[in-house]
Amino acid sequence: MLISRRLLSGLALAALLAGSTTAHAAPKTDFKVAWSIYVGWMPWGYASDTGIVKKWADKYGITIEVTQFNDYVESMNQYTAGAYDAVTLTNMDGLSIPAAGGVDTTAVIVGDFSNGNDAVILKDKAALADIKGQSVNLVEYSVSHYLLARALESAGMSEKDVKVINTADPDMVGAFQTPDVTAMVTWNPMVSELLKLPDATKVFDSTQIPGEIIDMMAANTEVLKDNPNFGKALAGIWYDTMAVMTADTPEGAAARTAMGVASGTDQAGFESQLAATKLFDKPADAVAFTASPDLEKTMDLVRTFLFDKGLLGSGAASADVIGIELADGKVLGDSANVKLRFSSEYMKAAADGAL
Repeated sequence: MLISRRLLSGLALAALLAGSTTAHAAPKTDFKVAWSIYVGWMPWGYASDTGIVKKWADKYGITIEVTQFNDYVESMNQYTAGAYDAVTLTNMDGLSIPAAGGVDTTAVIVGDFSNGNDAVILKDKAALADIKGQSVNLVEYSVSHYLLARALESAGMSEKDVKVINTADPDMVGAFQTPDVTAMVTWNPMVSELLKLPDATKVFDSTQIPGEIIDMMAANTEVLKDNPNFGKALAGIWYDTMAVMTADTPEGAAARTAMGVASGTDQAGFESQLAATKLFDKPADAVAFTASPDLEKTMDLVRTFLFDKGLLGSGAASADVIGIELADGKVLGDSANVKLRFSSEYMKAAADGAL
């Protein structure tokens, strides 16, 4: 199962904004990486288990400890508090938690984007327009909430046209089968389970907002600045693992099976989730995506959504409160308060064979 992925906790966020501090960075040789269960992040656990992490750490004379968290929010909390040097997260959560918590964070690896893993599902209705006036069950302030906002916008509606019901992700499938629940927004594997039900119809999914729900490996900017070999090792680990995982070979099948089992499914289940994921297994593709002007548009949508929900910090006067630096150096928002950066440096090094 995908447990606790992409979940924004209001209490956790409030605690971060009240008490977090940016981790002090200094040249060092030992690094800690946090990750949590999701199809696009399973390669990190596999790389640790099979020696790929050690191979690249050894190449640069460093050590990298990779730790799995069952609680996605806690992994970001620990990173924001300075206990970890890097963490897997989405573009939205990177802005709303570590960046809003004051930690300057850089996207080292843009690994994938949701390409069908997230969906709006209605009961006994066949069109998105039918959602008007309904109560919609979702994980409030998660990427599901963002997907709903984008879906409503595409149909000329807004959140005022529905009522959001906060629902925990483990409760989704069971809740949908009760009479009172008629509309739901969630992610895989819950989407796949819901669509097996005879009264469920998918009316909108993340293929209709391509590139907006992005999964990344992000690191503390100052740590990267002082220790560029850490960034190089992360890139080496990712693309080395991608070569194994995507191969049409017995070794590739075994890797996908291992990742499936580790995430609570099997090879077929894992491959089904991969099919709904735009995976950047080639560094040149990740560099091109990061350099695209579409990323600026996406992050403007994301920061506007977060500001509207009050998730950019108490007292934020506008969505410009936090600066977001794009790969070409352009900054969205406050250039004096840049806290989230998209860099193609390490992905480009991989593409150029310079790792």
